[in-house]
Amino acid sequence: MKKVAVLDYGSGNLRSAERALQRVGADVTVTSDMDTALEADGLVVPGVGAFAACMTGLDAVQGRRIIGRRLAGGRPVLGICVGMQILFERGVEHGVDAEGCGEWPGVVEQLKAPVLPHMGWNTVQAAPGSTLFAGLEDERFYFVHSYGVREFPLGQDGDSPLAPPKVTWAEHGDRFVAGVENAALSATQFHPEKSGDAGAQLLTNWLGTLD
Repeated sequence: MKKVAVLDYGSGNLRSAERALQRVGADVTVTSDMDTALEADGLVVPGVGAFAACMTGLDAVQGRRIIGRRLAGGRPVLGICVGMQILFERGVEHGVDAEGCGEWPGVVEQLKAPVLPHMGWNTVQAAPGSTLFAGLEDERFYFVHSYGVREFPLGQDGDSPLAPPKVTWAEHGDRFVAGVENAALSATQFHPEKSGDAGAQLLTNWLGTLD
């Protein structure tokens, strides 16, 4: 049974994430303790609310350091919703420009859509060769957000010797990043814990990547 830590930094659907992971067979601990978060087979970083407030909460539990140390050792991390957004360089919400974790280049900004928030079920355009979305290419997932990343430049120039990130997209008004798989770091803009059987299968797929 894989040991998964759900990082408690004051933001996120901690209990629904915990229950969803338990249902697919993980041994789950909700924690703000650095050692527990570092030692788990996998770390889930949830997130709900404003980008800047989430970063403040993350820094209060040394979340940036935890994520960085896990990734330096090739240890899997999964970000969910704002837990995905804070992995990018910056977030701009309500006139506040906040620094993110900087694991990926890109800016979280308001979607250009006639109706916000983007709330409900939506399809995605899964990245070719995706592990997270294997067998789920035609499924719908549950989104609740008004902000997203509309450009993902990393790996697009083809000059890096590293494998480029696998980027999954969705559309609501315009196109935005719905998921990223980049070595040990994965993330989804939608909520797999609220996405029924499709979300459960995605979490199962992620658990299958844990050593």
